[in-house]
Amino acid sequence: MWSSILSPDFFSAILRAATPILFAALASSIASKAGITNMALEGIMLFSALFGVIFSSLTQSAWLGMLITMVLGGLIGLALAFFVLNLKTDEILAAIAINLTATGGTVLLMVAFSGDRGVSSSIRSVSAPSVVIPLVDQIPFIGQILSGQNVMVWMSLLAVVILHLFLYKTPMGLAIRAVGENKNAAESVGISSRKVQYIALIISGALAALGGFYLSGGYMNMFTKDMTSGRGYIGLAAASMGGNTPVGGFLVSLLFGMAQALANIMQLTSVMPYEIILMIPYLTTLVGLGVYYYAQKRKKERLSGK
Repeated sequence: MWSSILSPDFFSAILRAATPILFAALASSIASKAGITNMALEGIMLFSALFGVIFSSLTQSAWLGMLITMVLGGLIGLALAFFVLNLKTDEILAAIAINLTATGGTVLLMVAFSGDRGVSSSIRSVSAPSVVIPLVDQIPFIGQILSGQNVMVWMSLLAVVILHLFLYKTPMGLAIRAVGENKNAAESVGISSRKVQYIALIISGALAALGGFYLSGGYMNMFTKDMTSGRGYIGLAAASMGGNTPVGGFLVSLLFGMAQALANIMQLTSVMPYEIILMIPYLTTLVGLGVYYYAQKRKKERLSGK
């Protein structure tokens, strides 16, 4: 097992496993910066995983399927914003409704579209391509990790940079952070908090949609029932532990990706029961959140003591 862990394939698997979590973490970060907790990430990713398969099949293009999926993810974010901001629905309850709808709705849509149940075996979808980087692929060890990754792995890393620049280097990013920190103060200087939060949730939905598309069009090449397997919630935890910043979310996503990759390797051994191995990514999330919030509590106690 140790030889597998120290191999380039293991580190390559970390990047692959971290990608959907990273997209979800980025989606959570921008919503949180605007003062809203987007707990609908799981549902958006699940819908998007199915939409990605359907629309890439209809268009016979992974790029068009990805674009349409992003638009539909943004529309789900728009719907969430409407319920929360206009109808004053509790944001947690609205998100739970979307997640529960996705659980059964994706199966219903898959059956209606193809007749498949559980797995989209009859839908001929098109997956996003892998990228072989010239010269880099010749570098020992590093080349085996970086070259040959799915293009969406690189898109997730690029999204970290773009979102960081957007939040911290643009007027709209400043407005989003201002609304999240103090809505009344932001409105006093002419910023429309509702408009800003609408924009943030639409972007959040589009980012989560990329994570869902990757699952069925990059990580795998088909849709399976409940294939997100809690990655939306793990992304939410990664964003929180990373301080709701793109870079922090990226670093924590790598940690959770490592836990997933480790679980995949351990399934090939008889080190411990299979059921316990499957729990590793989720136990890592729980332990990580526990340590993070304990550290936050101690920090507040020290500050209040001063």
